Amino acid sequence: MKEQFNKSLGNLIDKLIRWFNTIIENIPNFILAILVMIAAYFTAKYISKLVVKLVGKKVEQDSIKKAIARVSAVVVVTLGLFVALGVLNLSKALTSLLAGAGVVGLAIGLALQGTLANTFAGLMLSFRKKIQIGHWVETTGYSGEVIDINLKDFTLKEADNNLVIIPNKTILENPLKNYSLTTRMRVFLECGVGYESDLEKVEQLTKQVIANSFDQVKSADDVEFYYTEFGDSSINYLCRFWIEAESMLAKLRAKTTAIIEIKKAYDKEGINIPFPIRTLEFNNKLNLQSNQESSKPSN
Repeated sequence: MKEQFNKSLGNLIDKLIRWFNTIIENIPNFILAILVMIAAYFTAKYISKLVVKLVGKKVEQDSIKKAIARVSAVVVVTLGLFVALGVLNLSKALTSLLAGAGVVGLAIGLALQGTLANTFAGLMLSFRKKIQIGHWVETTGYSGEVIDINLKDFTLKEADNNLVIIPNKTILENPLKNYSLTTRMRVFLECGVGYESDLEKVEQLTKQVIANSFDQVKSADDVEFYYTEFGDSSINYLCRFWIEAESMLAKLRAKTTAIIEIKKAYDKEGINIPFPIRTLEFNNKLNLQSNQESSKPSN
């Protein structure tokens, strides 16, 4: 029993001596690994600041710039960790770490599939020059000013001041109309005049009123005017003209101005804009006289 104990104690001492010798031999590697991690840390901070400056030239959103900078810093620190493990001759640990990271990454990717899709969509939208904060856009049935693009969603402010929050993935997968990419918009105006009206006079007057109301319309010839149909109560027409505008609000204001000025001109010239009229015809004639006689009291 005493011999077994002495043998076990000797083995333990031998192992401790070997470990101690290994630690002494690898002290330079430990120091080098620590220096590598310190260098990776400060390099990550520098890379983060540099990425913010570079990305800031193309992306206005602070959330996107900070997210990209953090991802860059994490990549640099991770590379430093791998190099440090290699310096310590921990290749098996490095292999196990990579395998574990792959499994964990796959699990996280499956669990957060929708969130990751919105994140990558937000990054792509941030680098698109045709979609910027302040633009007036229309997509998925909503129209408004872009006020924020972050890693999760796309925020619009509608004309009634309501905020619409749309997932980035939805924006990327659906058509989007950007009114701010051009400085010109066409205004459509539909109206109708009475059947008794002089149609040539109505056309000339309407064109002239539009030309006088907007500086962008140089002459009456630049206004398009077309009669479209014989309506129930009026002869209807379509009027079109171009204005300098970058948002739907400017277009609505222009249309409002056109309607007001046209109504004033029509009232001045005695041109009627009829409202719908419905005539009821009764074919059965009532004999009022016989009804009156039958209603008289008898003596």
